Amino acid sequence: MRKTLRTAAVICRSEVGQTEANLRTMESFAAAGARHNAHWVCFPELCITGYHVREEIADAAIDIDGPEVERVVRMAGSRGIGIIAGLAEKNTAGGLYATTIACDTSGIIGIYRKIHLGPPEKNVFAAADTIGALVESDGFCFGIQMCYDAHFPELSTHMTARGADAVFIPHASPGSTASQKHASWMRHLPARAYDNSVFVIAVNPAGDNGCGLTFPGVAMVIAPDGNILESRLAADAEETMLLADLPGTLIDDIRGHRMRYFFPNRRPELYCACTQSTKDR
Repeated sequence: MRKTLRTAAVICRSEVGQTEANLRTMESFAAAGARHNAHWVCFPELCITGYHVREEIADAAIDIDGPEVERVVRMAGSRGIGIIAGLAEKNTAGGLYATTIACDTSGIIGIYRKIHLGPPEKNVFAAADTIGALVESDGFCFGIQMCYDAHFPELSTHMTARGADAVFIPHASPGSTASQKHASWMRHLPARAYDNSVFVIAVNPAGDNGCGLTFPGVAMVIAPDGNILESRLAADAEETMLLADLPGTLIDDIRGHRMRYFFPNRRPELYCACTQSTKDR
């Protein structure tokens, strides 16, 4: 039987290249999450290095086995919690990945490299060619996506087919107000949860990234029935944390109901062509 998983989604500022300051912010919120008995603390996309789609991000990029990531691993171990955090990662080909790691007291237990790049991101990042493994934790199985990934329903379907109960989706989505960003998310994120009967946890940074982008602070947790469990809209550059419990019984109830659980009744053999581009058909 699935337990209740307590999550903390952190709305915080992450400046490009200010890795030390970003890590100090993360340490503060990791401590707060631990005080509130969170099992997992999820930070926004590329929170360690900061996020940008200009060449400056290359100067801020770090290695996944470098001291900065090791510090996040120690952060999780010392607090006895799981941490989901992102970085602009140097890859072996000399390029960059937009990467998110999941680590707990045992070290890094999940790595996800963004596979769907937004058009501006293609100028500085390489798209990964594989989907990261799911993470098992406290009776839950979860996947990780990153921002633009969430616009592609097939990815959430793929993760659900592999056993996901939840999907964490750290964002770095600039522009607009918090209320406008919330309204934008409401057009697609509840659908990812409802169609697949999974929890969705999404969080965006707050404030100025120190390099010309400003982010509206938003976080939301969506239940497997598509309803909002918790949400928060930050004021201006406010840094805050959204706590939410993911009751395992809620997934069990929905997936045990023959009319509310749609996933087993799919017929992918009839519509597999939807995974091909129109120019291939």
